[in-house]
Amino acid sequence: MSATVQQLETARGVFRVAIAGAAQAPALILSNSLGTTLEMWDPQVEALARHFRVIRYDTRGHGGSPVTEGPYQFEELGLDVVAILDALHIDQASFCGVSMGGHTGLWLGIYAPNRFNAIAVCNSAAKIGTAEAWQQRAHQVRQSGVEAMQQLAHSAPERWFTASFIKQSPQVVQQAQAQLAHISPEGYASCCEALAQSDLRAELHRITLPTLLVAGTEDPVTTVEDAKNMQAAIVRSKIVELEASHLSNLEVPEAFTQALLSFMTSQLSDEAQLIS
Repeated sequence: MSATVQQLETARGVFRVAIAGAAQAPALILSNSLGTTLEMWDPQVEALARHFRVIRYDTRGHGGSPVTEGPYQFEELGLDVVAILDALHIDQASFCGVSMGGHTGLWLGIYAPNRFNAIAVCNSAAKIGTAEAWQQRAHQVRQSGVEAMQQLAHSAPERWFTASFIKQSPQVVQQAQAQLAHISPEGYASCCEALAQSDLRAELHRITLPTLLVAGTEDPVTTVEDAKNMQAAIVRSKIVELEASHLSNLEVPEAFTQALLSFMTSQLSDEAQLIS
């Protein structure tokens, strides 16, 4: 499936965006995890674009999108998504994000629900990690720059994938490591600082959009328990557990894509029935 990659001018900067699927199809925007780029969604695009106008973008600080001086906040990252929709003249879309991207989805579900039909929050949590750990990582990256990014890329597989997947699919693992190694140190550190300060647990009850929560049974970063805690607070939510670690869309792409497609197409069907 070919995708049009462009530098999209928005009210909040110029973002690297890739679009696939029919222009008249319902919009689905995909948000990458910390340390990856829009290419992380390559395994999903072909299947999703049969049903949706699929819009991928590099999160602020990543890939070809703006690397503004940090620290960032999730309000900024969420408003970036809204600005991309505005620039493409899209009133409403569905949203799916992994890890940091999933946390962005939670923010959007709380603060910009009128722009979305449904959200999928994958391998994420309302509070990811500890403020101290994220601040320490941000400091390390700012101190050592590219060398720190190389070190993070070297150690990333054990946080992102199961041991069996690392052994069986070295090419996928290496591609993910390469994405991380080439992320701007300032952009990465600034997103770490956003994760350090963001805690949406007390606000989850405000999310009324249909919400899919995808959890990896082997995820050491954002656990199944995290997903269950979110489900308890979000009234219209459901959990799908996948046999994977943190980047489940790369480790079990077929199962991930099927879960996402099933959920998103059912929401569109339900909406059409309500309209009719």
